[in-house]
Amino acid sequence: MSRILVAVRKTVPGRPPAVVRILLGLLFLTTGLMKILVPDLRAAFSGQLTAASIPFHEWNMWVVPVAEVLAGILLLVGLYSRMAAFAAATMMVVATYVHLVVHDPDLFPLQPEAPTIPIVALLLCAFVLWRGGGSWSADLRSTARE
Repeated sequence: MSRILVAVRKTVPGRPPAVVRILLGLLFLTTGLMKILVPDLRAAFSGQLTAASIPFHEWNMWVVPVAEVLAGILLLVGLYSRMAAFAAATMMVVATYVHLVVHDPDLFPLQPEAPTIPIVALLLCAFVLWRGGGSWSADLRSTARE
């Protein structure tokens, strides 16, 4: 494995990073799946993209939920945790923007209109970026062998 990938995957045993990583994984996995599978939530997501003038609407309607699911799975497994947390953090920066510019409560059916959830998720992603995947992660198992 290249030195860069080893550095990205490096982590130490620890329950706090593992718990944060797993909670983030569950959050991203479920939100991505809901945007794909639940018609009302898919419509709300479409409305958010339109109201916030996010470009490439049709592309984002599929790519973002799939990226959320993939980031969620990687975080749950603890595989390339930092890279998954970076991707998730990027999505949360955009989500924070959407929450700040869209003022239609009907477009946020399962969360407050204020950017509370994206900001908390962003802070948790920063923690995983800082500490790595922690205990029970594929990253830990991989880097422990080296």
